[in-house]
Amino acid sequence: MQMMTRNVLLDMEQDEDEDDGDIGDVPASKRPFLTPHSLLPSRLVLENFERTIVPNFGSLENQDFQIPEFEEFNGQSDSLFFNDGQRRIDFVLVYEDESRKEPNKKGTNEKQRRKRQAYESNLICHGLQLEATRSILDDKLVFVKVHAPWDVLCTYAEIMHIKLPLKPNDLKSRFSTFSGLSWFTRVLSVSENVIKPEQEFFTAPFEKKRMNDFYIIDKDIFFNPATRSRIVYFILSRVKYQVMNNVSKFGINRLVNSGIYKAAFPLHDCSFGQPSEDPTCPNERHLLYREWAHPRSVYKKQPLDLIRKYYGEKIGIYFAWLGYYTKMLLLAAIVGVACFLYGYFNQDNCTWSKEVCDPDIGGNILMCPQCDKLCPFWKLNITCESSKKLCIFDSFGTLIFAVFMGIWVTLFLEFWKRRQAELEYEWDTVELQQEEQARPEYEAQCTHVVINEITQEEERIPFTTCGKCIRITLCASAVFFWILLIIASVIGIIVYRLSVFIVFSTTLPKSFNGTDPIQKYLTPQMATSITASIISFIIIMILNTIYEKVAIMITNFELPRTQSEYENSLTMKMFLFQFVNYYSSCFYIAFFKGKFVGYPGDPVYWLGKYRNEECDPGGCLLELTTQLTIIMGGKAIWNNIQEVLLPWIMNLIGRYRRVSGSEKISPRWEQDYHLQPMGKLGLFYEYLEMIIQFGFVTLFVASFPLAPLLALVNNILEIRVDAWKMTTQYRRMVPEKAKDIGAWQPIMQGIAVLAVVTNAMIIAFTSDMIPRLVYYWSFSVPPYGDHAHYTMEGYINNTLSIFNISDFKDKSKADSNSGLGNHTTCRYRDFRNPPGHPQEYKYNMYYWHVVASKLAFIIVMEHVIYSVKFFISYAIPDVSKSTKSKIKREKYLTQKLLHESHIKDL
Repeated sequence: MQMMTRNVLLDMEQDEDEDDGDIGDVPASKRPFLTPHSLLPSRLVLENFERTIVPNFGSLENQDFQIPEFEEFNGQSDSLFFNDGQRRIDFVLVYEDESRKEPNKKGTNEKQRRKRQAYESNLICHGLQLEATRSILDDKLVFVKVHAPWDVLCTYAEIMHIKLPLKPNDLKSRFSTFSGLSWFTRVLSVSENVIKPEQEFFTAPFEKKRMNDFYIIDKDIFFNPATRSRIVYFILSRVKYQVMNNVSKFGINRLVNSGIYKAAFPLHDCSFGQPSEDPTCPNERHLLYREWAHPRSVYKKQPLDLIRKYYGEKIGIYFAWLGYYTKMLLLAAIVGVACFLYGYFNQDNCTWSKEVCDPDIGGNILMCPQCDKLCPFWKLNITCESSKKLCIFDSFGTLIFAVFMGIWVTLFLEFWKRRQAELEYEWDTVELQQEEQARPEYEAQCTHVVINEITQEEERIPFTTCGKCIRITLCASAVFFWILLIIASVIGIIVYRLSVFIVFSTTLPKSFNGTDPIQKYLTPQMATSITASIISFIIIMILNTIYEKVAIMITNFELPRTQSEYENSLTMKMFLFQFVNYYSSCFYIAFFKGKFVGYPGDPVYWLGKYRNEECDPGGCLLELTTQLTIIMGGKAIWNNIQEVLLPWIMNLIGRYRRVSGSEKISPRWEQDYHLQPMGKLGLFYEYLEMIIQFGFVTLFVASFPLAPLLALVNNILEIRVDAWKMTTQYRRMVPEKAKDIGAWQPIMQGIAVLAVVTNAMIIAFTSDMIPRLVYYWSFSVPPYGDHAHYTMEGYINNTLSIFNISDFKDKSKADSNSGLGNHTTCRYRDFRNPPGHPQEYKYNMYYWHVVASKLAFIIVMEHVIYSVKFFISYAIPDVSKSTKSKIKREKYLTQKLLHESHIKDL
């Protein structure tokens, strides 16, 4: 390997520095370029590599910077190579030429230039080759193209434990049960003539001393572009550029954040709209756009192998999971629509709704005021339309659907584990944990030396056990504080609901005349629910924006070792916050609203001032459905605005600004620079969006059977929208390895367990299904009822308790008796004894029957579903037998191949 023997570092006096104190600072005497104990099982490779790097801490004037070669653009807009046409561009760095900037009084431009030159010089010292080209459209911009020679790739492939091909895989695939439907799957799949299947290989971690054992036909293609970019990014993240007060600063991320570089990214291989004119270009971006991201391909299966090859396993596993989730949603959506249609077509048979709407029944029932003083008496039939809608969702089909979804979510998670295991084998990530390296930010803080209990050798860690406990305590306290802040916002929404309900009650009509179409739907309860849901959604979005930054700051302070640990830690914090943020209002409506209201003569007050709000006579289920619809729909619209419109508008603005140079041919690196950066956590937010949706689909599905259908439609669009923005609007992300979906898997399992409880409780406590069943089977016939046969007739009259108007306390008595007429009593939603009874206003026999039935229902439903879930989990292994056999067979053949090769060498 051709390498310089000097590592140029700036040694500056203390000055004002825009990035002082940030991550990446560590005493130079305590931190080597790489930490062998934390990164390498094979120390020899790294030690030999480091002997060629000799730090030199001289003054700037005594340092000889190795400047990249400047070359003019050769006019080949699709070229992915240096001007010589031989060396492939593996990465691009972009900076603004300091000599063409406006002079700065503090000399910031000169400091940035010196740091950048030191950094680029050290990249050359580490074996990378650089070529600089000035921008065609903006002469201030300079693009530094980075190429990793063969020796550098081999050295770092061994350091990073990258698994590479040994020989073609000769294992035969098993006969498929669905091979008879090949004509159907062929229609949904991308033609193999368009996207050719990837050849499978036996692989092993690369070792230079065994280079002859690997399947090297052509050195130029042995490392594919994604692997080359990973290796170069690994180097870029660890090369130093400054030493100040014996503290090293390093890494491309730090340089980009401080503005020394404008951007750093790998190149797309061609334009998405048309294939490259270069015959050697694989045109993978164009194929992905045409066969995956284009709207006409919406019905086709995703080309997962090509996605993985182009973007890396991490993005590949996300789209594999999203596609599988969407496919499973199809079954849930069909059953949900069937249950919805069952309720819709049977709403005319809903006896209790007919009684509410009947002028002789609901029109003659005077309901008690639902707030103190200002709220008037009102007639039951003003809730006619809402009671009809409630019949659609609060039906027997809802119970069936809730049980089905409890089983569906288990099937989804178990079959996904099997599918994930297959992808681990196919994408060669079974033993990925051995490959993952420590984050540069973690290495930067490794100043404490300890003895490893296993190797009995020294290794560096960022903090002691005591320091770790302090960090965990501080981080947990910060998370707890923000959760309390969300709960405070929920309390604020509840206070709003209680306050505004009084206003709507005094302004909206008190009786129903059947002629005003708005009056049919806009009851005080419905108006309060809709406005509160909208305000709740706005607050959710605002708190999301703030907490995202807070969660990242907390996780950075925790300092996880690897990128996976960092993302898992951030995932748990963000999900915990989002869970409380999104679902708290739904939990309030489902399990608290209308449950602790007392009765008109002795109401319960919230915060000692606001009277607790009540549900409609039919329950709070319809309000919960409204809340879910607004949040799910609003969230989907907002996310699409963020994901599609904003990048498209930003790119459109950028194109208009460059209109003066539009006639010039720009190179591939300049075209990519003007795309939007994806961001390191871009995929994290995609997962978070889908998991929140998964929670809505499972936790509260008993109140909204159409939720899976909405999720299905959204996900079909989401897959193509994500594909479109990645291939057309965003720069290419640095490919990363991943064997699974990380912490999202246990989060989904937790949601699945909780979903059984929430749906059982929604049916028991939020809907009126149990009280109706109790009335039908026990209280409609003797000894409690007067009917000769089981019926729902008289349900409304029997389930609304009676209150004597003269028993109102002065605090609660209405100021106006308008609408009261000759009535001396009013009705309210509860199961209490009437006035004049020896135990007046105490719970009656009906109440205790209903409570016992609700508890029995919850216990039976939970035990039945949990038993089925346990059986399914036990019966379906996480890894299929065929996949296990393939993994064992490949390990055996790989070891045999390496052993035979070693024997030949001897």
